[in-house]
Order: sequence, then structure tokens, then C-alpha cells
Amino acid sequence: MTAAPPAALYTLHDADPTQHRDIVLSIWRGNLHHERGGHEAKYRWFYLGGPDGPPILQLMRHAPSGDWVGVCAAGRRRMLCNGRDIRGGVIVDFAVVPEHRSLGPALILQGGVMAAGARELDLLYGFPNPKAVAAVKRGGYTQLTQIVGHARVLRHARYLSRHMPIPLASVIAPVLDVALWAWDGIGRLLSPKLHAEWLERADARLDAVWQQSERGEGVLMVRDAAYARWRFDEAPHGRTRYVLVSNPANGAPMAWFATRSDAGVLRVRDFWSTDGVRGVNRACVGALLWAARASGHVAVTTEIAAPTPALTGWRACGFFERARHPVYGRWSGTGDAPDGAAMHLTSADKDG
Repeated sequence: MTAAPPAALYTLHDADPTQHRDIVLSIWRGNLHHERGGHEAKYRWFYLGGPDGPPILQLMRHAPSGDWVGVCAAGRRRMLCNGRDIRGGVIVDFAVVPEHRSLGPALILQGGVMAAGARELDLLYGFPNPKAVAAVKRGGYTQLTQIVGHARVLRHARYLSRHMPIPLASVIAPVLDVALWAWDGIGRLLSPKLHAEWLERADARLDAVWQQSERGEGVLMVRDAAYARWRFDEAPHGRTRYVLVSNPANGAPMAWFATRSDAGVLRVRDFWSTDGVRGVNRACVGALLWAARASGHVAVTTEIAAPTPALTGWRACGFFERARHPVYGRWSGTGDAPDGAAMHLTSADKDG
């Protein structure tokens, strides 16, 4: 007599964000942190208000008890690959309740999201933390690129005081500040004169930048005004302001930077320019720095995944590398995965 196969300990379920809100929130509580706006606001914005449709949502149930014990989603992204429209998805809000937090359930849940993504998406990608990398690899994902943090100091007192006595830092910092201010001024004199202004919300000028930009090589998210309005203006996680850089001779927009001010640091969450995948040029980055300095910020930071030539403008303006984090992903069978396609990502390509 052949023994019956053992019953599955965990089962996966395709979920509808409009129907399973309370279950998802019950798993999130105590297991995920959604800054500022909280779980309910994040759910309304990301799961019910996305411009590209509701995320792919997977729930995991513990069969013996019937309890819902895990959740994971893939937020839909409008993307391009070498100029061709593709369906992208970013893995978000992976959570398993503590009693079931082991490699087995994590792999089961990952497998569910991967299978659902293969049915509906061309590319599924994510930004795992260091503890999750091993499980991500075992789940079948490969490293696509690295996203790299960059920073540029504008006022040095805060940073020097961490590494030397405060009285000494108070003497050296103003000298460095003046020297860099002069260096930036020389750079602006040698570059085309550009105008920088602050915007409170995205407008049609962001569309103009997108339409005029070079988008032919690599994998990137569509960065038009509709995207920016949803991603930043409607998001519940803090105020975003834009630095719009334009040509003062004709008013033509050349670049935009979506920023958030955090304890005196201007964090560039996203950006795009008419140079497109070639990278933001030095003149536009320089205009950003002058706007940041004029508004009293002590530093500017950003995160970028891009080929080295696309970083030239940032490095020419004195940005230095900080930390690197891997980006993992998987192309589906319908994705026609390009060999070695360059990725163009920022921190805005994460879940929010």
C-alpha cells in the first residue's frame, strides 16, 4: 500500500488588494515599519492607488492552524528595456510572522511571488537586506547590479566634529566651506549658465524632460510627470520638493531632482535629465548644489545604479561613494532577457 503524500504545511494564495486589506495589515503590524504615514496610508497609496494597477499580492497560510502567516507583493512598474516597453515589478513588503520566520516559509513565499510574477511581468527585481541575500539566491534570483550611495558635503562643521575636537572643527570647517564654495563657483563659470527653481509638485515640465531624453539603452523606469505625481506628491511618507533646472535663454527644462530634506541633508530620491541614460551633466548637478546650499542644507545625498560613464556629472561635482547594496532580479520567460543590459535605478525604484 502506497503511503499518501504529506499534507502541505503552508499554502499560497493569490490575493486581491481590494479584498484582503485587513489580512495584510494584520501581518504587517509588528513585522514591518512604514515610515510616517503608517500601514493604512501606505496601503491606500501603494496597493489601491497605483497608476499601473494593483500590485501582485501573495498570502501564505499555515495549513494546520489556518492562520495567515506571510505576505509579499510586487508593485508594478512601467519600464523600458533598450527602448522597448516591458512590464516590471519590484518586490515589496515581504513579511512573515515571528513564529514561522525560517528559511522554509520564506522560500515558499518567494516562490509564490516569483511564479505570479512570471505570469504577469517581464522583470521582477528587489533590494534585499544583507540577511535576506542567501534566501533570495536560493529562490532563483541573480544579482543584476548594485545601487550605490553618493554624498557631497556643503558645510563641514557637523561632519568634522565627528572626527576631531569640536573647537578644532569649528576653525577648519569655515575654511573648507569657503574653498568648496569657490570651487563650485568656478565650475559654474566654466559651465553653461542654468536656472534652478523649487517646485512643490510635479508639472508638465517633467514630461518635457522625459520626452526629450535619451532612453535607448538599458533598463529604466518611465519617469514622466504622472509617475512623479504618484510616487512623490501623493505618497504618505513625507514632503517632496523638486529642483527644476532649465536653460534661462529659452526656459527649456533640462533636469529635475525629487528631494526630501532630512535634518539638514537634502536627499535626492530620484532625478532625470534630457541627457537620459548618459547621465546628468555637470552643469545640472552644479545647479542642484547651488540650490541646496542657498536653502541652508549641509549636504546632498543620492543613490544610483548606472554604468560608470553616467556618474561623470556627479563625480565632477565632488560626490563621493558611500555604501553599495545589491539589486537582485529575475527575467520571466516572456521577458526576452538582454545579456548584460545596464540598469538605471535610484532609491525611488524601491517600494517607497
